Amino acid sequence: MASCFVALRVRVAGRRIRQAHPDADLPVCWLSAEWPAGQKAPTKFWLSTLAADSALRTLVRAAKARWRVEHDYRELKQALGLAHFEGRTWPGWHHHVVLISIAHAFVTTERLAPKAGAPA
Repeated sequence: MASCFVALRVRVAGRRIRQAHPDADLPVCWLSAEWPAGQKAPTKFWLSTLAADSALRTLVRAAKARWRVEHDYRELKQALGLAHFEGRTWPGWHHHVVLISIAHAFVTTERLAPKAGAPA
């Protein structure tokens, strides 16, 4: 599946924002849109405060990174036990999160490492 992307510099200005800041000069940000092939209109939109000279590729990467973050968080909770901590102390929670983070780093490096051939 292929998509086209577009990005425009816009000022976000809804009724509530204008009422709250009637004399303010609103900041300019990026509005990015994804238009998948075969669709009649764009399907996903993102606002970004990346620098004005950011390339479209950078904007798309930042928008699509959300999927990776959500996937990793789900893996941390379900497969590695991030949500299983039942202690009551800061050091205990910190210890638990550090061990989960190390396990996640190990799993990620194993997943990304090229597979070594098995000896015959």
